[in-house]
Amino acid sequence: MTALATNLATAQFAARIDRNTAQSDTVDRQLSAAGTLKSQFVQIVSGVADRVRTGDLSVQPQIANGAVASVSRGTQNGSGSYSLEVAGLAAAQVIKSPPLAAASAVVGAGSLTLRFGTVSGGAFTEDPAHAAATITIPSGSTLAQVAAAINGANSGVSAYVLNGNDGAHLMLKGASGASNAFMLDAAETPGEEGLAALAWTPAAPDRQLASAASAQFKLDGLAMSSASNTITDPVPGLNLTLTGTNPGAATTVRFSDPASAVSTFMTDLTAALNEFAAELGKDTSPASGDLSRDSGARALRRTMSALAGTIVMPNAAADEPRTLADLGLATNRDGTFRIDTARLAATSKASPVGVSAMLTNGIYGVYATLDKVGRAVASPTDPGTLAGSLRRLADQKTKLATEKTGLAAAQEKLRSQLVTRFAGTDTRMGNSRATLSFLQNQISAWNAKSN
Repeated sequence: MTALATNLATAQFAARIDRNTAQSDTVDRQLSAAGTLKSQFVQIVSGVADRVRTGDLSVQPQIANGAVASVSRGTQNGSGSYSLEVAGLAAAQVIKSPPLAAASAVVGAGSLTLRFGTVSGGAFTEDPAHAAATITIPSGSTLAQVAAAINGANSGVSAYVLNGNDGAHLMLKGASGASNAFMLDAAETPGEEGLAALAWTPAAPDRQLASAASAQFKLDGLAMSSASNTITDPVPGLNLTLTGTNPGAATTVRFSDPASAVSTFMTDLTAALNEFAAELGKDTSPASGDLSRDSGARALRRTMSALAGTIVMPNAAADEPRTLADLGLATNRDGTFRIDTARLAATSKASPVGVSAMLTNGIYGVYATLDKVGRAVASPTDPGTLAGSLRRLADQKTKLATEKTGLAAAQEKLRSQLVTRFAGTDTRMGNSRATLSFLQNQISAWNAKSN
């Protein structure tokens, strides 16, 4: 009877448990397929990002003499070559105070005023457009406190204390550039004199350790100057950081031709997209694909089929490359990709600057477009994306697991009820067998007496 109860309970729930198991297996395969697709595309985006960051896919400035300056790509796209000759570097004025015993030495009270302008031939010419800065020095201030007060004024002059061989000095350093020279006036509080020793004018050249100067250089022979050694876009696409001089021995700055690197990159990208397309095609196959009816996978397939023609440079001029197709990416009928080397070569020759613009990490371009698709693929809040499908499938898996647990509990409950019910029947049948045996024995005994 116990075995019968188990068999009946199993038979009662077999179809529902089998259906739950089949559904769970399907969801597991779908989760695996969707997760693989998501991971593959994220890896493609990451690989493109790494290549773009190296800078070898875009036109980059290069300098023949790296001791003169370092170069970097500016805000625009550059081309061609230029000569660079640096006659002098920008420098900041540095002055020192007379030596004191220590940074804790009291220097008096009153005020210090910084005036800005230019120094030439021992004379100071104040710049009326550059406001003077007056710093109040409280009673009992030490040399270190004076430095802190000057820094607190945020005037463009930094102050610090250095301990030299002859004692502690208040050091003042201005911004680079000839027009950022300064002098220091002092007004003392009567009875608390001492600040006057810190004042400075060009009449005390022995206390000036460095003079303010502007960078002097020539680009293609044209004389130019800059208050800073860092010069942004002196020509389109070029940033300079001057580090040395080369008077009379101009060096060359030129922009690279990344055509070969771009060709290799597009070949690699096409191969990666084909691996992804093959996996996507298998998973969305109407005949056997685990994701054939999945909305997120189907949406991704539509996106991939339109990828080559997607405009990645909406801000490009009419005659500049705008799509991945312009870079040679072509789509086959089966959804895979191929590289059109002739079109890529023609685009690179006609518009190297436009190709360069497409392969940067700006808000537009190849990376930005693929990254946008990747973000959509990974967005779980949108039910129409692959990540949305993963979230939905995970919810289904949780529900099926809960259902499986419930079915197992219900089956066990039915089995237990049947065992209890059949136990009573078994007892009654046992009693009946005992009664039958007794009657048979009595009949046998009666028959024996009759004989």
